[in-house]
Amino acid sequence: MAKNRFTSAEGPSQRQLRVGELIRRALSDILLRGDVHDPDLSGVSVTVGEVRCSPDLKVATAYVTPLGGKGEEGLIKALARNKGEIRHMVGKSLTLKFTPDLRFRLDETYDRMDETRRLFSDEKVQRDVARHDDEDDEDLD
Repeated sequence: MAKNRFTSAEGPSQRQLRVGELIRRALSDILLRGDVHDPDLSGVSVTVGEVRCSPDLKVATAYVTPLGGKGEEGLIKALARNKGEIRHMVGKSLTLKFTPDLRFRLDETYDRMDETRRLFSDEKVQRDVARHDDEDDEDLD
């Protein structure tokens, strides 16, 4: 198969992004409606932050977090236990030739954002940023 010279090898393709977003929306709808017949998932609000697809679209990794951040490990186990039923529902709602195998991981994006905010509010970092801004202002003069 010839390599497309207009695409770069870095990052996901447009198709991967599109399919990932379609799966994310389908998963969100399924979990919001409570279509999965598992007592561990009933009444739990789940945020599906992102879905990343493999280049061949055979595997989709969903990054999820429970609303409030409590019961994370139980949520991942419950979703993994019911992934066949969830995959079937996702397949019915999408028009893909093959429904990807679903994997569920804990979304740690919010934790990283809090850590980044904490770092930026640190006194030493603020001092360095202010010094760097002063140097840039002098270069403009």
